[in-house]
Amino acid sequence: MLKLRDFESTDFFQILKDRHPDKLGDWSKLDGTFESNNHNFLEGTTVLAVVYKDGVIMAGDRQATEGYQVGERRIQKVYKIDRHSAIAVAGVAGPCLEIAKLFQVQIEFYEKIEGVRLSLDGQANYLSSLVRSNLNLAMQGLIVLPLFSGYDIKNGVGRIFKYDALGGRYEEDTYYAIGSGGKDARSTLKKLYQSHLDKDNALKIVVEALWDAADEDIATGGPDLVRKIFPTFTIITKDGVSEVSEDTIAELFQDLISRLEQS
Repeated sequence: MLKLRDFESTDFFQILKDRHPDKLGDWSKLDGTFESNNHNFLEGTTVLAVVYKDGVIMAGDRQATEGYQVGERRIQKVYKIDRHSAIAVAGVAGPCLEIAKLFQVQIEFYEKIEGVRLSLDGQANYLSSLVRSNLNLAMQGLIVLPLFSGYDIKNGVGRIFKYDALGGRYEEDTYYAIGSGGKDARSTLKKLYQSHLDKDNALKIVVEALWDAADEDIATGGPDLVRKIFPTFTIITKDGVSEVSEDTIAELFQDLISRLEQS
């Protein structure tokens, strides 16, 4: 059985760097060993989060670009971290996915070693250090920008945390969107958002925000009705993290299309 004294820290990332740097892959190159950034890397685009009366809804489109081409149509951008939190990532896909995986493992590792949950603020702070550890890669254009959300059990509210490339942590109490289509999504959310939204209305404005982002930003993927590819939606409440079914998401987009055709 693992015991705290077996480890010099509860920071899984630091332990991994100290004991097994060979397991880190590109993270072992944090000193800027990329000589050239002339390659086209897969880049994830638009993700967002919206606070509503019962928690938070996070969503992300499925497309990743490779230069001026579609690199991937079904990429996952929102990941569950623990029972009451999730992370959405935008930026260069490789480092983004690595941060999401390391963050998941760190939170699980901490809980197993300490025997208690890390608070939502504690999780947000740790993610800040992970983003900061990517600084040298960010200086070469390999930027990772996460959006972290969770349900605060103590205060009974949903919370959203955003970050800059230096690891700066900032909190939004209503909504936020990042990625290449983030500005367009935020414009829609700004017009439609109201306090104390119920779940159905919150889902509707999330759908419309992603639709507008895809309409204005060529890198953001909208609903693909032919291939049946739709953005992913994750809901975080006091009952935990759950995924909205693809059928429900398809119905939400069909309803939006019908309304747009009638207007």
